Amino acid sequence: MTIRTLVYDGDTVETKTGTDAESLRAARVEAGTTWIRASDVTEDELARLSAAFDLHALEIEDVQSNVSPKVELFPEHTFVLVKTASLRGGETTFEEEIRDQPVGLFFGHDWIVTIAIEETGAVETVWERVRREEPRLLHHDADFTAYRVLDAVVDEYFAVLDEIGRDIEAVEDRIIDDPDTETLEILNSLRRELLSIRRIVWPTRDALSVLARGDAEHVQESTEKYYRDVYDHLVQHVDLVETYRDLASGARDIYLNTLSQSTNEVMKRLTVVATIILPLTFVVGVYGMNFDGGPYNMPELGWQFGYPAVLVGMALTASIMLWYFRSEDWL
Repeated sequence: MTIRTLVYDGDTVETKTGTDAESLRAARVEAGTTWIRASDVTEDELARLSAAFDLHALEIEDVQSNVSPKVELFPEHTFVLVKTASLRGGETTFEEEIRDQPVGLFFGHDWIVTIAIEETGAVETVWERVRREEPRLLHHDADFTAYRVLDAVVDEYFAVLDEIGRDIEAVEDRIIDDPDTETLEILNSLRRELLSIRRIVWPTRDALSVLARGDAEHVQESTEKYYRDVYDHLVQHVDLVETYRDLASGARDIYLNTLSQSTNEVMKRLTVVATIILPLTFVVGVYGMNFDGGPYNMPELGWQFGYPAVLVGMALTASIMLWYFRSEDWL
């Protein structure tokens, strides 16, 4: 359980320690901007937060549930639900998967509440910047702090996509150099990762378009351009996801074509071998009958050079056919 409070104005940052209902209400009316950061909280603590900042129970439920990113506008505050994204590593590339976590942002003109199920790097980064009294953050209201958190979350998307992009390039090189069954498993894993990040990025882009358009009462006109910048980044991420999906599909097609080509080469060689053996098998079958009891049977069976003559004839037949296949570039 963690509930932490920062109160900051243009010059100073103060840390508050109280987490009871009265302390939270008092922090809300402090001069300056108040930031309540909650993670891994109990139902009772969420109830106290809801009461202190007039948050609706359904908003809290959305943060605790696996719902799509969204933006909801209320007279008293703006509610933004986004999802962080990170790659959970495995022993090999095809064991990696996208790990997402919902983060709820509630902000009015001079207060902001962030709620996460677990600690997140994006929120922690901005929190530390405020705590270290970064001037650019201290001289803005809560809407700018919310922007910085959202910007940090969106930057995580780029980090994930960048890693996936490098994996796709590595797989493409591997397909050319040494394709194997593990290559296909890696490609399928990358396609699953891209589908997962797509399910995060697309609804986030649609949700934040509300803030980029300036529809939120609690986003000042001077801050709208920053939200538009985040929206532009999301548009780029959507394009990047689609590009990588095309690359992954293309790489998979190349792998299957390479595999099919290798199979065709093997089948061609086997066909040539079978074609060479066919007349030899016929000769062996004919002379294997050993009919020598009449005038219409096999007089060469009694010839002292009959056996070597047949062997030489078979060798010449195989050699001529082999020469022909090579001249036609079938081998």
